[in-house]
Formats: sequence, structure tokens, C-alpha cells
Amino acid sequence: MAILQFMSAGMDTAAVPTTVHCDHLIEAQVGGVKDLARAKEINKEVYDFLATATAKYGLGFWKPGSGIIHQIILENYAFPGGLMIGTDSHTPNAGGLGMVACGVGGADAVDVMAGLPWELKCPKVIGVNLTGKISGWTAPKDVILKVAGILTVKGGTGAIVEYKGPGVESLSCTGMATICNMGAEIGATTSIFPFNHRMADYLNATRRHDIAKYAQSFAHNLVADEGAEYDQEIEINLSELEPHINGPFTPDLATPLSKFKDAVEQNGWPTELKVALIGSCTNSSYEDMSRAASIAKQAKDHGLSTKSKFTVTPGSEQVRATIARDGQMAILEEVGGLVLANACGPCIGQWDRRDVKKGEPNSIITSYNRNFTGRNDANPATHAFVASPDIVTAFAFAGDLRFNPITDELVGADGKPFKFSDPTGLELPPRGYDPGENTFQPPPADRANVQVAIDPKSERLQALKPFPPWDGKTPTDLPILIKVKGKCTTDHISAGGPWLKYRGHLENISQNCLIGAINAENGEANKVKNQITGEYGPVPQTAAYYRDHGIKWVVVGDHNYGEGSSREHAALEPRFLGGLAVITRSFARIHETNLKKQGMLALTFVNPEDYDRVRPSDRVDILGLETFEPGRELTLVLKHEDGTREEVRLAHSFNEGQIEWFKAGSALNLVSV
Repeated sequence: MAILQFMSAGMDTAAVPTTVHCDHLIEAQVGGVKDLARAKEINKEVYDFLATATAKYGLGFWKPGSGIIHQIILENYAFPGGLMIGTDSHTPNAGGLGMVACGVGGADAVDVMAGLPWELKCPKVIGVNLTGKISGWTAPKDVILKVAGILTVKGGTGAIVEYKGPGVESLSCTGMATICNMGAEIGATTSIFPFNHRMADYLNATRRHDIAKYAQSFAHNLVADEGAEYDQEIEINLSELEPHINGPFTPDLATPLSKFKDAVEQNGWPTELKVALIGSCTNSSYEDMSRAASIAKQAKDHGLSTKSKFTVTPGSEQVRATIARDGQMAILEEVGGLVLANACGPCIGQWDRRDVKKGEPNSIITSYNRNFTGRNDANPATHAFVASPDIVTAFAFAGDLRFNPITDELVGADGKPFKFSDPTGLELPPRGYDPGENTFQPPPADRANVQVAIDPKSERLQALKPFPPWDGKTPTDLPILIKVKGKCTTDHISAGGPWLKYRGHLENISQNCLIGAINAENGEANKVKNQITGEYGPVPQTAAYYRDHGIKWVVVGDHNYGEGSSREHAALEPRFLGGLAVITRSFARIHETNLKKQGMLALTFVNPEDYDRVRPSDRVDILGLETFEPGRELTLVLKHEDGTREEVRLAHSFNEGQIEWFKAGSALNLVSV
């Protein structure tokens, strides 16, 4: 979608170095090789579009099967002291190499590609002081699982998390990247570590010797300032930190391993572990795979294979080729592991799961970063837990959530009990990385005759049309499309999984708009009342009805609305379907910006309790737009069905430039002028 928006900007070359990655469209089904071949066949028109569009506009293109964007960035582009934006919420993964890397929506990326400045409200800074030394079953993943439990999914909103302290020295570069990656789950703008020798070692191992040497020459500028003040500080002693398991249904429900069995039994979570999944952009480094393989080898030596289904997702072609050469992949496969393609796969919902029926309660555990309801397999009854690859691998052999690999025993094929030893692994491959297949397409020297491939009849690609500008009138009598109750992530607003194939076709993907959000009126998903006809129907169809009859509408949301993925479709779809405003108790940062970029009003209740005064059947006016300016409140008039009226104060964070986006119909409309 970002490429389609850039094409609308009327430029012939990106103003900054830009690469395009296609890691979301490979469905996990039978195994990496066959899944990739199938994806190339069924997604051919999308891949052809990306290959020709990147060639036309001077962009680098990493072909399908290259790996997940964040791993490729860490291996090739991230460097200490740099600033980067990426159209995915886990872009902060590059903080593991001391880079300020922020996730944004596609419209933000288009601005930068067009040579415009990228703006960000000055963030707070949360300091996390690490002491002690990580060891045993505790892994870098446990640091962020612990932090998520402390800060919750909204505690990092509007803040950069800076890790510091002597404990940093016991973390590998890729381990630091894991921690920064999952900082997205606490809403952090980004996370960052100070430059140290572990980063230099990784740069050298990935053939960037000059960058390592250069960074070392000004390393004193790439560490926390002496006496720096923080808006909030957290202390974690790594020597005392135990493994954690977070979930289900939210990544901030943190439980120490020693208490997890009790939590499982007390909450009635399904004890049988159906599937264990390791890998993803968060945890698929050489070190991660080495440690997982060390656990698998112990089980193999006792004649065991996994009791649960077990999948392995390499984060990049380089990692896949290296663990294939060095033997870790073979060990994982020998115990029952299924190696998937170098792609997001189940982490993003690209999983053709067939072992349970939809609606059947079950448990899975992953080393991924996100575990919202239905995220991995579109089954709202799946209890998804998040842990380190070490814990996930050990659990695969037990097949039971109540297992504790530190204290509990398994029975080998010989009938004798044994207990796992601490996992071991190499931080970097002793023989260096094997780059594997070359999957990078640089832009050609002569781009003049390149034709971008878009079939006008395509169901998956559609050229974008400008959104209409604001008509200058005070919005009155707007229906509430839906009053959302509780958690509403971008997955709820724009579902992933099979819908991802329509990411380049706004009209088609808009048919998933808000289908996962819970309606406060009836407690159901995708069932809202059409205030004109009085009939109940799906959210997208109701929104389209209003739009087609010239009626603008609003959404009312709860706390931290739009958390999770940076998915800009969650803003494009409501705009395409005729929405004017989203009014919430609070927003997640990226989604709030995405709404503004698409010309929608992102507004918050001055008093969050006023959310409760809104009735789903209300008609509303929004007063004050004729004097819309930074810092000036707006007024929401609630017109209740019984004829009574209430006025509610609304706040916003629009600056002068963003107000012009609203008036013009979108930020892109201004760029295209």
C-alpha cells in the first residue's frame, strides 16, 4: 500500500534509500520449500507489481523467501547511531544495533520517500537499568516479557525505552534486538541499547567491518549520558530474573515460570499443548536456534521426539542456510520439527492450521511477539502464550503447559527419567554466516522503460484515488457506526490472515473493517445496527451504506485503541468507507498518526469516563472545526434516542500541518499537489 501511495505522489525516485520486503504472504502449510513455491504461484501478480514498481522508482527489493524485514535490516542495514523508519511496528528490532528505529504507517514512509521531514511528538524516556548476568534458562526474551508485565501494553506509549547498566554486557547483539523488537507490545516509540563490543562482533560477523570500526571510534557518544534523568526508571537484576511466559490473549500478562503451572490450573487454561512454534522476527537468530537445538539434542539422546506439533521459522535466508550447514536444523527436524519458509507465517496469521476446529479451545506457545485473540490461527478460542525459544522447545517435548523444564523430569524411551540441562548455544557461527541464495534485486541503472505491472481487473491490486477534502461544514447528526468495547487492536480493525492477500486493493480489504471489534451494544463482533434502516448487519456493509447515502459516521473506542501492528489499512479502510472521526479514551501512537494521515479526525475524551455517556444509538455533532487549531478543544454533542442531549469535551493532538491534512482530505493530497 505504501508503494501505491508513493506512486500517487507523482515522483520518479525515492528521496532516501528505501527497500521493500514481502514477508507477509507465505502461508505456513506443509513446509518451507513447498509453501514458498505455492506462494510464488498464487501471489505472482503482487510479486510482479513489487518487482516492477521498485525497479521503476529506484528501490531495493528483497524477493519472497528472503526472510522477515527486521532480520534482514539487522543483518544488512542497521548501524549504531542511525535513524530509520519502517512500515511495521517491530522496526525497533534494529535497536539491538544501537539504532533509533521507529515503526510508522505507510503514509509516514511515503512522506520520507518524497523528501518531506518526518515528525514525531517529543517522546518521554523510560530507563531500564540491567544489573547482574543472564544465565541458565533465562534468555533475553525474558527481559522484555518482564518489562511488558510491568508497563502493560500501553505503558510505553509515547516513550523511548533506553536499556543501560552493567547487565547489558551479558546480552548478545541479537538478544538485544529481541528485547527491542517486542518493545512494540508495550506501545514504545522505540527501544535502544548502548553500543558495545557485542554489537561490534555482530557487525564484523555480518561483513560490516568498516561500520564496526567507525562506531568504535565514537562509542562514547552511543551510551547513556552520565546522570541522565528519566521519566520513569525500572530496575531488573538479570541474575535473579527467571523465565517468563506471557498470555493468553495479551502480551503483557506476565507469569514467572515457577508460578505458571498454578496459573494454568487456576484459570482453567487448556493444559494440553497442541503446537509449539519457534522463530519469527523476534527470536530466530543463530543463537536462538543453537540453544533450541541443544535442548532438542538432549531429548533426542533420550530417544524422544516432540509430543506437540513443532514448527521452526528461520528469520532470514542467511540464518536458514547457516543452521542448515551447521547442523541445528537437522537436529530440530529429527525430533519432529517442521521448518517453515523464511517469512512471518503463523506470527502474522499466515497459517493453514488444521489440527483443531475453529472455536475449539486449545493452547499453543510461541517465541513470537504478539498473541492477541485469533492472531496466529484466526481461532478466537486458541490460548496463545509467548516465551523464549528455549522454553517453547522444552514444552514441545512435554506437550503440557504445566511442565517446568528447570524442576520437572521427562521419561526417555528407555523408561528412565531425565531432566534437561541448561540450554547452550553459540552467539555467532564460528565458520561465519552462509548467505544462502541471493534474493536481493537492486534497482536497474536504466529505469525509463520499466512498466509497473497492475492489471485493471485485478482483485488484489488497485490504484488509489484521492480522498475528498473536508467540505468546510460542521458535522451534524452523524451516526455511530460502532461503539467498541474493550481491547481493539489493529487486528480487530483490519484482520490479517487470509485478508492479507488484499493489502494492495483498498476496496476489497475494506470488507474486513472492524469485523473483530466487539460492539458495546450487544457484546457481539461484526453485528451493528444501521440507524437508517433499523436492521442489524456486518460493520463494513453498514459503513458502506452510510457512505453511499452521503452520511458520514464516527467510531467510539476504548483505551489504547489501535494497539499492535502498524497496519495502515486500519486507518485507510474507515476513511474509504466514509468515516469522519474516531473518538476514544486513548490511542496507540502509530494508529493515531495513521488516522490523521488519511484525513480522519483522531479525537479523545478529555474525561475518559465520558466514554460511558455515549450510547450506540446516539447521533452526534462535532462542534469547533471552523476554528480547528492546535490545543483548542472540540465539543461532541450527544443526541440520545429519547430526545435528551449532552455535551462532551474532546481533545486532540493535531498540529498546524496535521490540520491541513484533514482539510485537504489526506496528507498525500498535499504531497500530490
